[in-house]
Amino acid sequence: MFRPKGDDRGQVLSSLVAVAAVVAIVAGLLVLFGTRGHDSLADEPAGATTPKPSTKPTSGPSTIAASIPGPSSKPTAPATTPTQAPSSTPATAPTTEPSSQPTQPPATQPPATQPTTIPPAERPAAEIYNNTPRKGLADSVAGRARQAGWTVAGADNWHGKIAESTVYYPPGMLDAANQLARDIGVSRTKGALDNMKKDRLTVILTSDYAG
Repeated sequence: MFRPKGDDRGQVLSSLVAVAAVVAIVAGLLVLFGTRGHDSLADEPAGATTPKPSTKPTSGPSTIAASIPGPSSKPTAPATTPTQAPSSTPATAPTTEPSSQPTQPPATQPPATQPTTIPPAERPAAEIYNNTPRKGLADSVAGRARQAGWTVAGADNWHGKIAESTVYYPPGMLDAANQLARDIGVSRTKGALDNMKKDRLTVILTSDYAG
């Protein structure tokens, strides 16, 4: 049987001691660096699994917090918001609109349809006839004509068919007929018939007369 010599046993022991020393150093480093920066859990109750939050300030900025920008505490107004609304009114817009109303005639100019007034002394005489069943109509209208300044030559009944109440006039007495018609409330004038007198106006009242 082969047995190592005395020198060989010394070398083997020296190697084992060296290896053990290296292992001890490595284990010490692992223990040192493995427990560095952590709190001891000796005061935690048995069975507790939730660690306490660390109250020690971190030695360096967190990379997670640095990558997320925080919200600004002051609102920033958009740069494109106009500070004043533009005016939509053109600078050259006229201040007043032209009047579209036609020019009125001067107040001193009498209208063309103003009736002509004939003085009582120049008016022709008139005869008034009743062509309705109403009794006394001719006399009542004759009294109205006299109050307006007319001379009534007669009042009687008219026999025949007349379309509506009319003041008949001979040639040259149209203005007088229009004035008499206004005074007694008759709306129609017409040239005298052949059987009427040619020196006076003739009034025939029919059932349409409301005066």
